[in-house]
Amino acid sequence: MAQERLWQILDPSWGGLHTLSAVLCSSAAAIVLLRWLGHRQIQQKMEEVRRARDLALERMEKAAHRLKQEKPGTQTAHILSLTMMELVEKLKEGSLSPESVLYSYMGKALEVTQEVNCVIDFIHGCEDQLQKIKQQKEKGLLYGIPISIKDHVNCKGHISSGGMVKFLGQVKEEDSVIVQVLKSQGAIPFVKTNIPQTMLNYDCSNLIFGQTLNPLNHQKSPGGSSGGEAALIAAGGSILGIGSDIAGSIRLPSSFCGLCGLKPTGNRISKLGVVSPIIGMKSVTGTLGPMARDVDSLALCMKALLCEEMFQLDPTVPPLPFDEEVYTSSKPLRIGYYEGDGYFQPSPSMKRAIQQTRKLLQDAGHTLVPFAPPKIDYVVDELFTRGLFSDGAAHLVDCFKGDIVDPNLRSQFNTYRLPTLVKRILSIILKPIYPRIARDLSALCGVGSAKNLWDQHGAVAAYCTEFIAKWRKLRLDVVLCPVLGPAFNHGYAGKLFAATSYTNLYNVLNFPAGVVPVGTVTRADEEELKHYRGHYGDPWDQRLKEAVEGAVGLPVAVQCVALPWQDELCLRFMKEVEALAHSTRRNM
Repeated sequence: MAQERLWQILDPSWGGLHTLSAVLCSSAAAIVLLRWLGHRQIQQKMEEVRRARDLALERMEKAAHRLKQEKPGTQTAHILSLTMMELVEKLKEGSLSPESVLYSYMGKALEVTQEVNCVIDFIHGCEDQLQKIKQQKEKGLLYGIPISIKDHVNCKGHISSGGMVKFLGQVKEEDSVIVQVLKSQGAIPFVKTNIPQTMLNYDCSNLIFGQTLNPLNHQKSPGGSSGGEAALIAAGGSILGIGSDIAGSIRLPSSFCGLCGLKPTGNRISKLGVVSPIIGMKSVTGTLGPMARDVDSLALCMKALLCEEMFQLDPTVPPLPFDEEVYTSSKPLRIGYYEGDGYFQPSPSMKRAIQQTRKLLQDAGHTLVPFAPPKIDYVVDELFTRGLFSDGAAHLVDCFKGDIVDPNLRSQFNTYRLPTLVKRILSIILKPIYPRIARDLSALCGVGSAKNLWDQHGAVAAYCTEFIAKWRKLRLDVVLCPVLGPAFNHGYAGKLFAATSYTNLYNVLNFPAGVVPVGTVTRADEEELKHYRGHYGDPWDQRLKEAVEGAVGLPVAVQCVALPWQDELCLRFMKEVEALAHSTRRNM
């Protein structure tokens, strides 16, 4: 009967082909309709969240106005001009009130976000926190300091979107550990800031909240994934922020926006209560860390966080309090340095920043020793990329089910979702022409099995041992090296993920690393950029050149690195670089 029915459908004399054609057309129409309905539902969810954001900012504006009325005559401009250390001192001695500081920063944050779109939510509990700290007998280390929080760090009563639809509607029932500790130290978390979709991009754009601009030049990206934090702090709307870093996501936006930022040793700060699209990935170490306008602010934040309360709230964090003696030491350092890593040729301003900083450090009495990270191609391709996407990017691609890909991420996403076989074939085809791109495609295939994953973890451990042995042989205290910069033009970060080689190395190694601005791009740098060819002469080198064009006057930074758990030494080195760079600018 089944065969007879099939023949009837296929037999033209029965009109079967017309029937089959109609069925196929109906099926195609149904698929198109379902897809349209799915997109419509996604759009509605995003529109609801945008409306909620607008209402939250209105509530923030009203709260700032109310606080301003309660404290008339407050010199907002003066408050905003103070460094964080000055602000802390005045708050503790009582010459400034927490209310006046909070509403000053609320007002400025509103002004900044209208210009560059960096704030995505008002943490309405800040008013309760304000009252709470005023009633505490002991003032914490961050008493009365308003602080901004990256989107994916949980705050009670708010969503952590991750820039993705799948996380919308999930209102958090409690604060992350880091937010709890900040509050116990007297800080006032008051806004959440924008990120790129998935946070695995160092631009700052998603379809829910839109594109964040660099406040120093709106044609440029603020960097990412902690881009909203960088933009807000750089424009004066926050004095201290919390970001996160798995490939450079604190250090890159700090570089692009002229800030100081620290990626601590992994697990030095608790990560409990943080949203991620790649939970379970252990091959590359991510961490939370502070971002601010100066190194002393970073150090004070770390000192406040590394306290008994954090060690109790998260017993997996080693109970290592901040070592003030190391941070304040003035002992001359033995510093390794390199101007380029051999994977991506540094831009002219990146290279010059290292050369000038090296000379300043040498003139100040430190010993500078040439250092070259071993096997950098192997690290970037086999340890970082294959490790980060050890599942062949399957978890990340799954996150996009029920979502729409942001245009700035489309180039990356389209590569991630290619079938493994296609990636392998493309890698073989491209190897003779573009070997670096071919290796990257091969690495994106992942590890393939649990046995291979174990081997991959073993390879990371072996490389770390080799790196430390080379460090020890040269008797180094710290290392000075480039950080990617200057700020990229919009749209390039998503096409140059591998250009994070200068920062992702230290996520693979799990070394503390920080960024310090040391100058600005000159016209001579821009002129020299015209002759930039790169190491490979492939499309990536051309894109990097295009990405950094038009940056005269924008910040240039360097990266400072120490061995694991020596975060205080890393900060002390950063402080030294900062002081020398400031002294040079004053004398110019």
